Amino acid sequence: MRSLSIGATGMLAQQLNVDVISNNIANMTTTGFKRQRAEFQDLLYQSMRRVGTASSDAGTIIPAGVQIGAGVQSASVYRIHQQGNMQVTDNPLDVAISGRGFFQVELPGGDTGYTRAGSFLLNAEGTIVTADGYPVIGPGTVPANAIQIAINESGEVSVTLDGQVDPQLVGQFQMANFANEAGLEAIGNNLFLETPASGDAVTGTPQSDGFGYIEQGMLETSNVNIVSEITNLISAQRAYEMNSKVITTTDEMMRTTTSLR
Repeated sequence: MRSLSIGATGMLAQQLNVDVISNNIANMTTTGFKRQRAEFQDLLYQSMRRVGTASSDAGTIIPAGVQIGAGVQSASVYRIHQQGNMQVTDNPLDVAISGRGFFQVELPGGDTGYTRAGSFLLNAEGTIVTADGYPVIGPGTVPANAIQIAINESGEVSVTLDGQVDPQLVGQFQMANFANEAGLEAIGNNLFLETPASGDAVTGTPQSDGFGYIEQGMLETSNVNIVSEITNLISAQRAYEMNSKVITTTDEMMRTTTSLR
């Protein structure tokens, strides 16, 4: 009874689908979050009568054959790097990327992390850091006597010092692009790591060729569409129920067979 194992693969696939959808919904208010989509593919087929083989000495060919599938398997969980909406915060250290690109972050182990979440802060030394205290590459150090911080669309960070009129340039945000953004490895805390699938990071400054621009006092919201996610959740639930019905029906057929005398 292949249908038992086929139904089981279907239930496992929809369980993964619900896991992905639930993670999207849970992160619907996470800054810079990119939604994911589960992709599936059919399993190997058993050929009971192989298509295209000769059916007689006269050279006739079997036009369709008989192939029995073994169910479904997960192929990938694809991350969709679509631009999120912009939310005004009026916080001078909140910055959003409009267009392509990632902020670069120095991780404790020496690796470089990449993020779209621009909710930054200042540490005790005046360095612009993430919520976990990881330094952001490029923007420099803000002096303790700075009374105003300005970040233009090119990512240049200027400060106005107490007692001065003209702003002073202290640094510029550095951004990174990848040939395959979906190939980045998510490590949590709104951070990604480069992988062989993503390709090497191409670095540059905001507004240069291939890079987006910076918007100060704004944050990029999650690109999760709650209506679509709830619709997908209902579809996954119904698919799970139908696969469980396959197992129930198979069990009834097996019970009928074992009750024969």
